Amino acid sequence: MQASRMKALIAAFMASAITAGVAAAQDGAATGDTSGKKIAFSNSYAGNSFRQVMIKSFESMGAKAKADGKIADTAVVSSNNSVTEQASQIQNLILQGYDAIIVLAGSDTALNGAIKDACNAGIVVVAFASGVTEPCAYRVDYDLDSYAKAELDFIAGKLGDKPANILEIRGMAGDGFDKRLNEGVKKALADHPSYKKVGEVYGQWTATVAQKEVSGILPSLPQIDAVLTQGGDGYGAAQAFKAADRKLPIIIMGNRQDELALWKQEHDASGYETFSLGATPSVSQVAFWVAQQILAGKKVPKFVEVPLLQIHQPDLDAWLRAAPEGGVVNADYPQDLVAKIIDANVNKQPLPVVPAPK
Repeated sequence: MQASRMKALIAAFMASAITAGVAAAQDGAATGDTSGKKIAFSNSYAGNSFRQVMIKSFESMGAKAKADGKIADTAVVSSNNSVTEQASQIQNLILQGYDAIIVLAGSDTALNGAIKDACNAGIVVVAFASGVTEPCAYRVDYDLDSYAKAELDFIAGKLGDKPANILEIRGMAGDGFDKRLNEGVKKALADHPSYKKVGEVYGQWTATVAQKEVSGILPSLPQIDAVLTQGGDGYGAAQAFKAADRKLPIIIMGNRQDELALWKQEHDASGYETFSLGATPSVSQVAFWVAQQILAGKKVPKFVEVPLLQIHQPDLDAWLRAAPEGGVVNADYPQDLVAKIIDANVNKQPLPVVPAPK
């Protein structure tokens, strides 16, 4: 009896060791030959600095991958926020024989038919930073509940539990990222019952639009204690408050250079403190390498979470120096780092973080 039990234990141990060995072997970048593969980027909108840097980040990483013999070619198409045009462009990419299409979608549902057609044609589809609901697509994205929670947690750390009036600046109506982040805001606000959302505008992630929209609503609002943002709207919001000769509330910044510069200016003048976080434009590089790694044979989960880049007061100067004037804080995601991000998702381990520049 004991001998049988011992044999069973040994067998179980060996099976466990083999499984662990297989899991370990999957870690790191897959090396399958993708030198003949083509990867396209279908982008919904290119009308702000974030999206423009996103496209350049994809193009620069794609050019390097092509020079290194890891892919054959890349392409970028943008649809000026028309989902009909974007669906048509995806159909054209299918006909042109691309092996993978990464998609920043203008709608979480309207592109599902085109995406399904791509999958049926054997094309790898990686949707990123947008809430595509077609299940055949891989998704590369941020945890937007965590995004909203981080904003409210910072505000609570400054204001405590006393009553406070909140203004929310959203992105673009109908956009999947905007809708999911807004849902995260609702959940986060529920944990702070003393805070009241008294206004909402769409800033389209652009300073000029945000300034115009906030300026338009401010006369009808009471004192604002804090402003929730989605990135690219903090500077415009601040200018609206200044133009109205109203006290600058806590405005959560979105990692743009103009936002960080304004934050530093206000901090140097009066000790003003806030917090900045957001997606990096180079998340397009994460999507690129996820697609390439799938083509190379790596095991990739259907959802790959990407860490948000957060900036706190002690690191403000370092990140501001690294941000191009008029641009946005960015960081490269080479193949080995993306492989680590994938592995962290597979193994349910903490995601790698981007340290502040030195």
